[in-house]
Amino acid sequence: MAPRPHWKGYLKLSLVTCPVQMTPATSENEKVRFHTLNRETQNRVVSHYVDSVTGKEVKEEDEVKGYQRGENEYVILEDEELENVALDSTKTIDIEVFAPRDGVEWIWLDTPYYLSPDDPVGEEAFTVIRDAMAAENMVGISRLVISRRERAVMLEPRGKGIVLWTLRYGDEVRDAETYFETVDDEAADSEMMPLVQQLIKKQTQHWSPKMVSDPVQDKLLDIIDAKRKQMKKPGKAKPKASEKQEPAPSNVINIMDALRKSVEAENRSGKGKHPS
Repeated sequence: MAPRPHWKGYLKLSLVTCPVQMTPATSENEKVRFHTLNRETQNRVVSHYVDSVTGKEVKEEDEVKGYQRGENEYVILEDEELENVALDSTKTIDIEVFAPRDGVEWIWLDTPYYLSPDDPVGEEAFTVIRDAMAAENMVGISRLVISRRERAVMLEPRGKGIVLWTLRYGDEVRDAETYFETVDDEAADSEMMPLVQQLIKKQTQHWSPKMVSDPVQDKLLDIIDAKRKQMKKPGKAKPKASEKQEPAPSNVINIMDALRKSVEAENRSGKGKHPS
């Protein structure tokens, strides 16, 4: 069953408008999550807001948003005032500018969402906007209010739908040159290059989600399963945590020798496979 939409509104291009719905493209629902418990009672621990000066608990009706403008000086905004900031982008994704897809670098992309028609009547308008962008290899740039914060967004045609990416702001992206300026401009060693290329070919496989599986998640599930079984069989010793440690990497003095040995090891094992 498809997850519930995160947002519903309208996609607009000039005079063309169609109802759409937006659903997160990623999920962390399958991740292992923990609750904080009282060790003695095993009851869940509940957090409360406490006044930083008096130390007294603050009731929910007394909680209010404040913007700091100086030391111990705040501008208070009520919930009604925040809700009344009625931006057009709250319910409408109005595409006002397009850009070549290959001109938007990966570092600007933040969170992906799936955008799809919310009404069969508007499906034709959705389809023509999607296909026109795909034909020109263009993406739409717009704005959208998500969680009370207006975000710049990029609309990218993808198959039968559109992927909406929230974009990072300019002051959030750091200049790569600052971090790479100490790297030499010299080309790679011509004798080493073929060896590295050979390693790449031997270890090339078709992409699979299994390449990015979470080993920590699997180990946590194993521990939880073992403890669950232990709870059903009282009197047995608790399973010991694994004390296996990864060996420390040895210092590689001669890169060329290391590359040659790596290629030889790959050839002997035959574990690297060419994409079929």
